[in-house]
Amino acid sequence: MKFVFIFTAITLLGFVSSNDLQRGKQAPEIELKSPKGKTIKLSDLKGKFVLVDFWASWCGPCRKENPNIVEVYNKYKKAKFTSGKGFEVLSVSLDRLKEPWIKAIKTDGLIWKNHVWDNEGVASKKYQVSSIPTAFLIDGNGKIVASGSELRGLGIHIELDKLLAE
Repeated sequence: MKFVFIFTAITLLGFVSSNDLQRGKQAPEIELKSPKGKTIKLSDLKGKFVLVDFWASWCGPCRKENPNIVEVYNKYKKAKFTSGKGFEVLSVSLDRLKEPWIKAIKTDGLIWKNHVWDNEGVASKKYQVSSIPTAFLIDGNGKIVASGSELRGLGIHIELDKLLAE
């Protein structure tokens, strides 16, 4: 009986927290260090659309997706959206070692300035990342507007085009 209660409580707690990551909910804060040791916060990007991209240098699918993210960044960085002006990428690395992460940023031409290292798993826990690549699209008000596979390949272009101001 005690086991069933604990299992149910843990399951319900997990269910509630996963609801917090649904479309329309406020995105959890991310506060991590850049390659140069500077603290970068998601909230510092408020007012812009932000793609929070969880990835790692050792992740083949992540590295394959990087050219698409570079293209998206270049296409939308100055765009006006219904609830935000401009587009940024917040790359959250799950690498265990710093050197391969920094090398991958350069090799893949990840030209935006917001790169952070989640070497202790703090952000990935908040966002319940169980596999990578994983992404969340956050609007200018800090709310989640899309997540998951809909933000890969052509899907991210489609999502962003739907949110452009007319």
